[in-house]
Amino acid sequence: MKTIGILGGMSAASTQTYYKVLCDETRARLGGLHSPDLLIRSLDFALIENLQMAGNWQEAGRILNTEAQALERGGAELIVLATNTMHKLAGEMMGGVGIPMLHIADATASAITEAGLKRPGLMATAFTMEQDFYTSRLVSAGLEPVIPGDEDRAETHRIIYEELCKDVTTDDSRAAFEKIAARLVEAGADCLILGCTEVGMLLNAGNVAAPVFDTTLIHCERALDWALAE
Repeated sequence: MKTIGILGGMSAASTQTYYKVLCDETRARLGGLHSPDLLIRSLDFALIENLQMAGNWQEAGRILNTEAQALERGGAELIVLATNTMHKLAGEMMGGVGIPMLHIADATASAITEAGLKRPGLMATAFTMEQDFYTSRLVSAGLEPVIPGDEDRAETHRIIYEELCKDVTTDDSRAAFEKIAARLVEAGADCLILGCTEVGMLLNAGNVAAPVFDTTLIHCERALDWALAE
């Protein structure tokens, strides 16, 4: 089994999910007392969020690069960045790093394509929905992403940062997310990308009227495929 390096803490809530999913999936595949070989570096998200809001992506990229290099020195053979939004800095993060990174958008696009679907609705942070660092990779894979309207994007972003990143879930926010997802389906989406690693705390296949692609679960599954490959 190869060693997966997880760069997380953005937020801590999603990084906990990564650890649990990877452990559960390893046990399911290998049985017995098996668990994944992991290195985890968890950052202080308050620092990263301040840099995001200030638009200081250069400093954020420098921090991610430092941590990616540390994971490589520690023995990681693959890097998983446990956040969708910070894939904006994937290039900066991997500068001078000699091991591969599994890009979350590429893994998700592959899963959607394999399912024979084409027009994924995208619910994520405003950065991920409104900038092209993420959607361009979906388009390059032959997909046609459907983005929420202005008010729905703002509400999705607010709930992620004010609640989900703090490990808070409420019935009101679940209902709001369900309505946004429904509007995406009405707009022609044939599936839904849970495009922030925390969105799965509120949405899943049981409350969305279209196939759901949880980026956290997909990312973990593809990383484990790689780690267990001969």
